[in-house]
Amino acid sequence: MLKQHLQFKLSQKLSPQQIQLMKLIQLPTQAFEQRLKQELEENPALESGKEENDALDDMYEDTYDESDDNESIDTEEINIDDYLSDDEIPDYRTQANNYSADDEDKRVPYAAGTSFTQYLLNQLNTVYLDDQEWAIAEFLVGSVDESGYIRRPLPDIMDDLAFTQNIYVEEDKIKQVLKIVQDLDPPGVAARSLDECLIIQLKRKEPKPSVELAINILERSFEYFTKKHYSKLIQKHHVSEEELKEAISEIEKLNPKPGGSYSGNTRMIEHIVPDFSIKIVDGELELSLNGRNAPELHVSKEYSNMLEGYKNAKEKSKSQKDTVMFIKQKLDAAKWFIDAIRQRQQTLYITMSTIMEYQKEYFMTGDERKLRPMILKDIADKIDMDVSTVSRVANSKYVDTPYGTKLIKDFFSEAMKNEQGEDVSTREIKKILETVIRDEEKKKPLTDAKLAKILKEKGYPIARRTVAKYREQLDIPVARLRKEI
Repeated sequence: MLKQHLQFKLSQKLSPQQIQLMKLIQLPTQAFEQRLKQELEENPALESGKEENDALDDMYEDTYDESDDNESIDTEEINIDDYLSDDEIPDYRTQANNYSADDEDKRVPYAAGTSFTQYLLNQLNTVYLDDQEWAIAEFLVGSVDESGYIRRPLPDIMDDLAFTQNIYVEEDKIKQVLKIVQDLDPPGVAARSLDECLIIQLKRKEPKPSVELAINILERSFEYFTKKHYSKLIQKHHVSEEELKEAISEIEKLNPKPGGSYSGNTRMIEHIVPDFSIKIVDGELELSLNGRNAPELHVSKEYSNMLEGYKNAKEKSKSQKDTVMFIKQKLDAAKWFIDAIRQRQQTLYITMSTIMEYQKEYFMTGDERKLRPMILKDIADKIDMDVSTVSRVANSKYVDTPYGTKLIKDFFSEAMKNEQGEDVSTREIKKILETVIRDEEKKKPLTDAKLAKILKEKGYPIARRTVAKYREQLDIPVARLRKEI
């Protein structure tokens, strides 16, 4: 039996301009500067800096009929005057000055130098290797990941050497060359496991009893060590508690990710540039937007003059008509971009200003326990904007405060009730949890159940599984792994 029915679906589609504006809002300061540079390079009608004849304050009203194929066209077909304005300053530059003067250095820093792989290969050049050994060593270096490990089994590497390099060798030969690669810097590089990485580093240290014991523990009792079964380690290795403590101290000084210590790797170095700044001036909060988000832009005077020339021309040919349409497109793009930047500045400022007022107690004191429960909708409702817009501002922007540079999204947290029925921030509970764990007796760390009991005594009745979730979010290991001698 066939059934027929009508289904009505209401959908809202964003225009390409709205999508581009959302992308602009999402960009932090450094990425915004790159986007600005790209736009200036791609649109010759857009220029940076001050200009006496800043054009394009109004959009053209008359549209061009593309079906008109006449060799000459009337001036009225394109309202040239809409592109030629006498205003010297665009509207968005006359708004209240909410921009801080921290735009002295507009360069975006990137990582410089050679790649991690090249750094290792450069060291290999100082080692005597025959052609076959060099090819194997080069292949092994190419298999080192960004943490400094070789994760692939040697039999797989042996097969790859045969199929891709026509090098047929036994696994023992690869192990021999691997030892050479593992002698490179940084110490521990090219290890195939964490214990091997740590042992390589220990063997480069000056020999002494604590180092020898540390190597022995990692070679013979790595599982006991990772699970912090200290009593079993003391019994198995016939050592005192103090000797074990010294050995573990040697291990804790080692680098579990030797690749991460190389500053010249190919990944970009993260330089955080605050998008906002909050200061306390005369007992009041003062917010400013990074000045690098408020560039001075104007329409190219040359392009304006070209339109002026077209307007005054007595005869207008087809080629002139095509040229002016190209100019129109570029001017439209410039007009839109300038307007979009103004909207971006206003959106960023009003959003951060509302967050600042909402969390005023925190910004005045720096006490994270003063952070109010706050979700995206709280701010979106206050500024009459979409939740997604607030999310774009919060997720990628930083604010410089008297207490350090903070990621804005960290000020958002859900609420739960305390014993008095008051809303408290989950961030506040996490801070208390962090403090309790920090002050615990390390020989007998608190289990999640005990932590839940302590929080309940402090007026925060939460379940053990919730404590476990918050602990994991804080990157704090379970009680057993927090145990110390």
